[in-house]
Amino acid sequence: MVQPGGGMPDMQQILQQAQKMQEQLVTAQQELAAAEVTGTSGGGLVTATVTGGMELKNLVIDPKIVDPEDTETLADLVVAAVRDATHNAQKLTEEKLGPLAGGFGGGGMPDLGGLGNLGLPGQ
Repeated sequence: MVQPGGGMPDMQQILQQAQKMQEQLVTAQQELAAAEVTGTSGGGLVTATVTGGMELKNLVIDPKIVDPEDTETLADLVVAAVRDATHNAQKLTEEKLGPLAGGFGGGGMPDLGGLGNLGLPGQ
């Protein structure tokens, strides 16, 4: 006699695991949205603070770098600080969501934790 399920994974268990992962992902995304990271340029003369959601929250410019005759350098330093902060926020996102995303951000097929290989023809 063939047993119920024929050796296939328990769908209820798979759904429970998927729901747990979804809850962990939502929690991690909420933590990221609240997290703030900084980036600097000009040896710390310009500091940008962004959230894990990539929202610019604060920008601190040391008065020493402010030269009314050279606003281009100041603008470059601001851009560099914001870029640095955004890069740091992306690293934080990868660290937080990496184990949960499991390949979703890789541009390829998502890692389905073994579910993608169901032994179907062509796999």
